[in-house]
Amino acid sequence: MLPDLERELLRKCQAGNSRFFEPIVRAYERPGMRIALGMMGNPDDARDALQDAFVKTWQNLSRFDLKRRFAPWFFQILRNQCRDALRSRKVRFNLEALDQGLEMKPGNPEDRPDRRAERKAAKELLWKGLERLSEDHREILVLKEIEGFRYGEIARILNIPEGTVASRLFHARRALAAELRAAGVTYP
Repeated sequence: MLPDLERELLRKCQAGNSRFFEPIVRAYERPGMRIALGMMGNPDDARDALQDAFVKTWQNLSRFDLKRRFAPWFFQILRNQCRDALRSRKVRFNLEALDQGLEMKPGNPEDRPDRRAERKAAKELLWKGLERLSEDHREILVLKEIEGFRYGEIARILNIPEGTVASRLFHARRALAAELRAAGVTYP
C-alpha cells in the first residue's frame, strides 16, 4: 500500500471511521499470517493471534503517530500477541502450514515438476531447521529473510537496538546453518 494512502486511511480510522480499517487489514493480512505462522507454527494459532493483533491495533490506533511507518508498529503488536499466546498455551509447530502462500504460481518456467519437488524438499529441510531454533532466532529470520524487513524496522518491531538485530541475525543464521549441516545440507 502506498504510504500516503495508508496514512490517509489511518487518519480516517483515528477519526472513528472503522470502514477505512478494512483496506489496512487486507494489506497486512498475508504478511501478518506469514509472520504469525513463523512464530506460532500452526495455522489455527496463527490466525487467532493475527485476529487478536488486528483487534488490539484498532483499539490502540488513536495512540499511533501518523508521522511514523505503520508496518513496524503493527508487526510489533502482532509479535507481542504471538508471544503472549505462546506463553499461555502450548502450540504445535506445523511445518506444512509454513508453506501456505509461498508456492510459485503455475505457468512460471521454474514451475516444472522436478523443480517443484526440489523446492519442496529444500523448504522442508529449511523449515525443519527453523523449527529447532530458539524463538528469538526463528523470529528474526522470519522478519528478515522471509518478510524482508530492514534492520531499523526489525529493531522497532522487536523493540531492540539495531546492533542487537545485526548480532541476533548473525547468530540465527549460524544456528540455522549448523542445523542444516547436521541434516546433511550445505548452507552458505
